Parts: sequence; structure tokens; C-alpha cells
Amino acid sequence: MRKIDKSKLIDAETVLTEKYGAPGSESRKAFDEKAHAYYYGVILRDRRKELKMTQSELAEKAGTVRSYIARIERGETDMQLSSFLRIAHALKIEFTPVYG
Repeated sequence: MRKIDKSKLIDAETVLTEKYGAPGSESRKAFDEKAHAYYYGVILRDRRKELKMTQSELAEKAGTVRSYIARIERGETDMQLSSFLRIAHALKIEFTPVYG
């Protein structure tokens, strides 16, 4: 069994700070926005595939075009909340209100 020298390990925050800037900086905010867009795209793509639906079928149900769905799934576009909700509805994703 190999031993790991823990003093040489780097945490994710250090890597992100070195590459994209400190939390709160403009460059880090831009990275975080792109990361979130990609994450939501993956969620929507996985659900679409789970339903065995093509991008074209989803686009038709959501009232948009296939190329827009493709850009969302790749995390290349920042979608508006209204678009997200239309796509989520087309994918039969329901949101339950939480009252505090």
C-alpha cells in the first residue's frame, strides 16, 4: 500500500482561487456562473435522456428550438427563469413550494 504525503495535498478552494481568483472577485463570479449553468444543463439533459426524449422533442414541448436546448445542456447559455420553468415542465419536473 502506498502512503500519501498529506502535506502535498491541495484542497479544491486553493486550486479554484489560483485558477479563477478569490471568492467574490469578478473572475471567480464568472467561473461560478458558468459552473452553475453547466450543472443545470446536466440535470436537464439527464432527465431528458431518462424520459427517452430527443432535444428536438423537448424543444417542441418547451416552445423553443433544438439548438437552444443543446446550448443549455452544454452549459453555454444563461437561461432565464421563465425558460428554465418551461423546460422543467416539459420534462415533468415539479417544484413544491416550501413555506417557512
